[in-house]
Amino acid sequence: MVAVQLGNDWDELLGPEFEQDYYLNLRRFLIDEYRHRTVYPDMYSIFAALKRTSLAQTRVVLLGQDPYHGQGQAHGLAFSVPRGVRQPPSLQNIFKELNRDLGLPIPSHGCLEAWADQGVLLLNTTLTVREGQAGSHRGRGWEIFTDRILEHLNQKETPVVFLLWGRHAQSKAALITNDQHLVLKTVHPSPLSAHRGFFGCAHFSKTNSFLTKAGQEPIDWQVRP
Repeated sequence: MVAVQLGNDWDELLGPEFEQDYYLNLRRFLIDEYRHRTVYPDMYSIFAALKRTSLAQTRVVLLGQDPYHGQGQAHGLAFSVPRGVRQPPSLQNIFKELNRDLGLPIPSHGCLEAWADQGVLLLNTTLTVREGQAGSHRGRGWEIFTDRILEHLNQKETPVVFLLWGRHAQSKAALITNDQHLVLKTVHPSPLSAHRGFFGCAHFSKTNSFLTKAGQEPIDWQVRP
C-alpha cells in the first residue's frame, strides 16, 4: 500500500494510523466512493490542511464539520474555498464577524491559505463528503483519525487556541485536557445558527489576546486580494 505522505512532522505522528483497521476500512470505502460517486475534495486535497500546517507550526485550530459539498468549493481546508469560487454562506458570516470584531474589510475571495500559513490548522472532523450530501461520510472512521490529531495537539508544550464552532466541533472538546490551551466554543456560522451566538463571539480578538499574552505573534486575520 502507498503510504500517505504529509511532508512534515505529522508523518511520524500519524503514520501508524494509516495501518490501523479503522483506517484501512475507511480507505476501502473511499476508493469505492471516488470510483463510483462524486466526492469532495478531490483525492489529492484530502490532507491539504495537515500538509499546509505542521504540528509544530499550529497555534490555532479552527475545527469544522465536513467539507463543502458543492462543485469546486472544497479544497481540503475547513471553511476555505479556492479563489474565484463564490463564498458559501458560512464563510460570508465568518467574514461578517471578522469585520464586526476587528474592523477588517470583507474579502473579495474566500481562500484562507494565508491563515493556514500562519499556523491556523483548518481542520474538519470528517475530511470527505459526497456531492450534495452533507454528513454523508460521517461514521466511517474519519472521526477517529481527527481525534488522534487533536490528541497530539493537546500534548503540545506551547499554548494553542481551539475554535470549536458547531455541535460536531464541540463534541471534540473533551479531548483538550491540557489547561494551558484555550478552548472557545460557539454555534456554527451557518445562516441557520449564526444569529444564536456566532455573531458577537469575538473569537478572533480573543484568540489574538491569548496568543499575545502567551508570548506569540497574533494572527493576521485579514484576507488580502
